[in-house]
Amino acid sequence: MSQGLVAARERLRRARLYLVVEAAAEPVLGPALRGGVDMVQLRDKHAGDDEILSAAARFRALCAEHGALFWLNDRPDLAREAGADGVHLGQDDTPVAQAREQLGPDVLIGLSTHSPEQFDAALSSGADQLSVGPVWETPTKPGRPAAGLDYVRYAASRGGDVPWFAIGGIDAANMAEVVAAGARRVVVVRAIRDADDPERAARLLHEELPSQVVRVR
Repeated sequence: MSQGLVAARERLRRARLYLVVEAAAEPVLGPALRGGVDMVQLRDKHAGDDEILSAAARFRALCAEHGALFWLNDRPDLAREAGADGVHLGQDDTPVAQAREQLGPDVLIGLSTHSPEQFDAALSSGADQLSVGPVWETPTKPGRPAAGLDYVRYAASRGGDVPWFAIGGIDAANMAEVVAAGARRVVVVRAIRDADDPERAARLLHEELPSQVVRVR
């Protein structure tokens, strides 16, 4: 295992607050990272490859400045070209094993899960981190039904060594419920992106999360 991967996995182990935004939301990144965001994912379904790569270069630089991990959504090919720390895959995207073949051992891989069955399968998929949700329905994933807090509780009881993040409609108003259900890491979009003060919003969310997370081996 390379020193770069060891360092990236250590940062992943410590990460608690994960922001997912499109290229146009770049102005919130600096404030969000100052407020405590540990990881940023560029997810832009409507941008072309050149636009994604251009935005990725700026996102990566900001993340590096603040010691945060930078992720790209869906595209292992672009993740390598962009120099991303990781790529995040959906259930219908490139399988984890195929992405690993494309990327080699030094790029982190995340995987979305939406049910206990998917979560159990993901634990042995080779993914470095998982998302669990959506906890509540959210306009960022139209048509996807809420998995609910019971799914968070399930993940908390089964998570083992793989870091996982609760996702879906999480904000300052309901963060306490998610934490009470067993989440120690969360993904947010609108709670920071649409806030009047993204830095303050990130700080408040970060403070709601437990300071200790389960160590991964």
